[in-house]
Order: sequence, then structure tokens, then C-alpha cells
Amino acid sequence: MKYLKSIFSFDFSNLKGDLFGGLTAGIVALPLALAFGVSSGLGPSAGIYGAIFISFFAAMFGGTSTQISGPTAPMTAVSMVFIAGMVASFDGDVSKALPTILTVFLLAGIMQMVLGMLKFGVYVKYIPYPVVSGFMTAIGVIIVITQLLPSLGYYAKEDMEMVNTFKPAAEEIILDNILKNEAGEGILVLEDFQETIKKAHTITEAQILKESQTLAGSNASGVIGALKMLPRALSINHINWLEVILTIGTIIIIYGFKRITTAIPSTLVALVIMAGIAIGFGLDYRTIETIPSGLPVVNWEIFSGFQLSGISPYIFTALTLALLGAIDSLLTSVVADNMTKTVHEPNKELVGQGIGNSIAAIFGGIPGAGATIRTVVNINAGGKTRLSGMFAGIMLLVILLAIAPLASRIPAAVLSGILITVGISVIDFKGLKAIPYMPKTEVVVLIIVLVLSSIWNLVYAVGIGLVIASLMFMKKIGDLTSELSDLQPLIKDRDWPDELDFPSSLKEKVYIKHINGPLFFGSTSEFKLLAKQIPETASHVIIRMGKMPYMDQSGLYAMEEILIDLVNEGKQVLLIDIAKQPKYMLENIDIIPDLIPKENIYSNFTECLVWIKENVQETHEA
Repeated sequence: MKYLKSIFSFDFSNLKGDLFGGLTAGIVALPLALAFGVSSGLGPSAGIYGAIFISFFAAMFGGTSTQISGPTAPMTAVSMVFIAGMVASFDGDVSKALPTILTVFLLAGIMQMVLGMLKFGVYVKYIPYPVVSGFMTAIGVIIVITQLLPSLGYYAKEDMEMVNTFKPAAEEIILDNILKNEAGEGILVLEDFQETIKKAHTITEAQILKESQTLAGSNASGVIGALKMLPRALSINHINWLEVILTIGTIIIIYGFKRITTAIPSTLVALVIMAGIAIGFGLDYRTIETIPSGLPVVNWEIFSGFQLSGISPYIFTALTLALLGAIDSLLTSVVADNMTKTVHEPNKELVGQGIGNSIAAIFGGIPGAGATIRTVVNINAGGKTRLSGMFAGIMLLVILLAIAPLASRIPAAVLSGILITVGISVIDFKGLKAIPYMPKTEVVVLIIVLVLSSIWNLVYAVGIGLVIASLMFMKKIGDLTSELSDLQPLIKDRDWPDELDFPSSLKEKVYIKHINGPLFFGSTSEFKLLAKQIPETASHVIIRMGKMPYMDQSGLYAMEEILIDLVNEGKQVLLIDIAKQPKYMLENIDIIPDLIPKENIYSNFTECLVWIKENVQETHEA
């Protein structure tokens, strides 16, 4: 009862801010939802349906008050690969494959709810930064490369010269299906192939063409397929210059308008301007698929045609989407926490995301997660409570009902341009720039995850990256443990022997933080508690690093984040006894000396204490 009461009790104290934040986030979400829907292979309506239901229900039941959810780049990238495979297995017929596809999406949502109930949310903090960095960069690469062909106006299914090369393979597949059907019916025998021959004669050119187009489309899908087809798409006979101009114009406006103002979403501006030009001048461009007008309807075939044997081969795909959505959402929740200085409830957030994805699947929407850009927009526009996410969903529903016929005339090339900019924004340039000076083991993990995710399987790649990172870290800790006998848990923060004589009159002004042991991906969340431990009266923060022999990339960025916050709050930070490896890391991203000047670094506590006594005013009790 207490849980239900917390769900259905709303905070209306910030109604105006939540309304404006939700409306703004909804407007930002519109072009992205359409683009992700098209990219997924289910069409723009699937994208906007996903955005409506996930945004509303994830906000209502979730654990992050300011989070805006909906289709995201990582979730769409995984869905795109799965949908392409399913459609190909149903002879290129999306309508036949749709019930199975949506059932898998529904199962993924249910799995997310189970993950939340099992308290899985607390484990996300143990994912190393190189794994996250490699994965996100791979997502960006996949989106950018797979949008190159549409942006050039090239569609393999419509290239008849290419399609014709697949006719022998198409005939083989059709004949193979006939043989399999006869085997299942018990009429395939060696003595008599008459039935087989009879059925073979009924094969039409239209059937062969359809299967050939399916094979051509599959051959051009994914990163490898797009790269193979790129030279052909760039040839003078196949490139469509109008589509290229629409794509480039969209990209230029998105990046250019940001330089003028960020008050209005540049993505929306690009969509309106480029679509307006294409429609207004009556250009002969390729449109997106028709968006159905009216309210979304339940896809009852999910339930009426449900067969466990039909979805059992795809249970791992559902688990993949569930885990990816969990990670994607909780990472966005951390961003929201940092901006609002709040603390989200990770397990409740997973339950909310699962409910949102389940309902979206029932209505034909693609799966999604917490969306960082939309969440940031919501917060900056005044959103503070979960009402803002619910308002965003309602806003998208109103837009759907009002302008569906007009939205159906949006050029496909414009959405390709939007997706290319989204893909570029997802790439972790910060992590890539750090490669030259990061530990070799972490660089290896990042590159393995990046390459395998781009050309093979996203979740397998992350799993392999986690295993390699864990093994390498265990070896590193084993080496360090043989050198140090007193590695203590990072969370313990007791006075060290040389601090016993620290003047009590300075304790309100000076806060001392100890780091006991390596600062790595498993301990960063505890280190981030530092900001909450520091009293408001403290003007100086001493971080003692003598017992921190090693820092990985996750630890480095956690420390950078904390130091930036402390400096911005006007506190002076002093670092003591930094080991060689952590110092090298801090210097290579210019924390030293840009953020922490060299005069604020001491080799021992005694030297630092002398400076403190000379420069920090003592507090005297009345």
C-alpha cells in the first residue's frame, strides 16, 4: 500500500516548471522518435508510439524524478539488428514478423521489471569506464555508417542490378522452404518427387523478386553491409543528389543553429526548415512511411498468436534489450542526479522502465530507455518532478493526433541527417582522446568492445569486455596486494597517525579525505560520496593519496568530476603524496596543473599542515 501510495501521489508544487519542461522535452523528442522509428525498420509510428508510452509510464512508476524516457540510440541500434533478422526470416514481410517482434519487446520490458525487483540496479556502478566508452562509441559508429546509404538516396532493394544477382540464392531458399514444408507434412520421399516438382512450377517471378530484394536488403544492412555497398551508392548512376542536399542541409542547420541559440532545439529547427523547403517547393524526394492518424491501438496478435516455441529462440535478445535499457537508463539517472543534486532510486527506475517498455510494445512501439539529452532539456527548462516526464508523453500524443498526415510527408533524408548528428554525439570522444596515455589494459578493453560491438554483437562484446576488464583488474590488484599489506576499504575514513595533533580550531575550515586503496570502477560511487561528507563551513579540502597506488579510467573521471564540483563551489583543494601512476593520469587530462595548481600538491602531510596553519584562519568558539 505504501508503494502504491508513493506512485499515485504527485507533487504539484512545481506544476508550471514541470509543464514547461515536459512540453520542451516532448518537442525535442519528436524528430528523434521519428528518426529512431525509421532507423529501427518498423517505421516512424513505432518510434513515436514508443516515445509516448515509455515517457509517460516510466516517469509515473520510475525512480528518477526528472528523467525523460523514450527510444534511444543504443536501444534502437540493437532493435534494428534484431528486426532486420526477423523480417528477413518472414520473407521480408514486416506485418507477419511484427507480432513476434513486439512479443520479444514485451518480454524485454517484463525482464526489466524483474531486474528491478531483484535489486539489480545497484550493480550498474561496477561497469568499467572503458567498457561503457567502447560501447557508446560503437553505437555512434553503427548509427552513422548505417545512415550513409539512405543519406545518399541508395536502397539496395530498389537497385535491380544488385537484386538480380541474388535471384539464384532466392530460388534456392524458396525450394529449400518447399522441401522443409514437405518434410514436415510427411510427403517428401525419395521414390516420388512429383509433389515437389508440382510446387516448384507454381513459384512465380514475383516471389523470386521479393525474396531477392529481401536478400539484397540483408546484404546491405549493418556496418559491414553498409560499407560494402558504399562504393556502389557513391557511383554516379546511383547517388541521388537531392537526398544528399537534404541530408547535408539538415546537418548544417543542426550544428549551425546551436551557435546562435540553444533555447530552441536545433534538431526541431532543422526538421521544420528542411521539410518545409522540400514540401513547399514540391521537390521529388523520398518521404518517410505514412504515420497512422488517430489513437494508437493494441496489437492483439501479441496475445492471440502467442506461442512459447515461437519466441524461445529470442529470449536472449529480450534479455539483451532489458540489460541494455537498464544500463542506459541508470547512466542517465546519474546525469540527472548530478544536475539536480538529488539521488535516484535505481531499482524503482528499472521497474518503471520495464512498465513503460511493456506498454509501448503492446501498442506497437519500439523499446527505449532514459534519454540523456531530453532529460537535460527537461531540467534546464524547469522540470523537477515526474510530472514533467508524463507531460512529455502527453505532448507527443497531442502532436501525433494533430499533425500525423503532415508528419508523413517529412523527407527520409532529413531524418538520416538527424540520425547522423545523433550518432556523432553518442561517440565518446573524451575516451578516444585519452587512448594515448591511458593504461594499456584499459585501452585494450575499449578497443575490443568498440570493434566487436561495431561488427559483431553489442551485448556479447560488452560481456567479453567485462570479463577481460575483471581479469586484468584482478591481476593488477594481486600485484598491488603483494606490495601493500594494508589496503583498506575505500569507504573507511579514519584519522591517520600524523593527523592526531591537527588543530581542532581548523577542523571546521579544513576537511581531510583519505583514499585507502586503488580508485577503480568498483569504488567510484563510494568516492563520489565525498561531496556529501564535506561540511559547508569547510573552505579547504585535503585529499590524501599516499595509499592509492593505482587509478583506472573510471576512477580518473570520478575524481575529475568531484574536483570540478569542489573548485566551482569555491573550495581550495590540496593533494598529498600522489603515486606515480595516478599523477601521470591526472597530468595527462590537465587536472594538474589546470584545475589543481602544482603549488597545491605536497609530498607529505607535514608540509601541507605548515601551509594550512599559515593561510587558513582558525575558528574560535565563543
